[in-house]
Amino acid sequence: MDIPSYLRRLGLPELEHAPPSAAALRDLHIAHVERVSYEVLEIWLGRPTSLDPLESAARILGGRGGYCYHLNGAFSALLAKLGYTVTRHVAGAQMRGGEPGITGNHLALTVSGLPDEANPGGGWLVDVGLGDGLHEPLPLVAGTYRQGPHTYGLRPSEVVPGGWRLDHDPGGSFLGVDFGPEPAAMSDFAAMHDHQSTSPESGFVRVAVVQRRDARGVDSLRGLVLSRLGVGADRVTLESARDYYAALADVFALPLDDVSGADKDRLWGRLHAAHEAWLS
Repeated sequence: MDIPSYLRRLGLPELEHAPPSAAALRDLHIAHVERVSYEVLEIWLGRPTSLDPLESAARILGGRGGYCYHLNGAFSALLAKLGYTVTRHVAGAQMRGGEPGITGNHLALTVSGLPDEANPGGGWLVDVGLGDGLHEPLPLVAGTYRQGPHTYGLRPSEVVPGGWRLDHDPGGSFLGVDFGPEPAAMSDFAAMHDHQSTSPESGFVRVAVVQRRDARGVDSLRGLVLSRLGVGADRVTLESARDYYAALADVFALPLDDVSGADKDRLWGRLHAAHEAWLS
């Protein structure tokens, strides 16, 4: 992994030789969610992705993002290289209308050994792969936490012994996430990654989602509908390919320099057709 380039991508080159700390972890987390967008456009471009954290990191260095397996996979590898004690966990994101469970549709991270005044135990929930989720790490301490427009709850999981449950804000895109205590390997997510990226039942296949978190809210693009949650809330439909790709570049820092003009035309055609089908 090209650590210097990854840190430059995050705007934090000075952390390459900094010792692990709760403050530096917070800076890394905030920079990642603000600069690296949650996006599923590779699915809509018909370009399969792997679970390899190094491949995910290379794509991030090239100006792209990804979803939980890519973002948390790459981020966990970066943290490990920087000396953090980071653990991957099989998790389950509970969508609206669904049941809680450890389904493997999400990869969660914890970091240990970083006590500070507010968190003497030193354990942290770290998650840069939730789209409209955390802006900064949460102490692994049961309680209620406010970040920007969202209020989160953290408590022991009711579906897995020794696990944790993150309750999302009622205005969020999902209800919550459960994860177990055991360490996970990236291979544990292979089957669900294939389902998420290829199945007609997958939400990623049905809707082209792009999201970016900042301290004051969330920018979200679902299909052709661009919305803002938080300060300056707004909602607009992007009526042309020019508007769509301008929004990707300007709002989400996704210029898609790795996508050819022909592929962009095909992507716009798919997006427009899906939007028309949704309207009807």
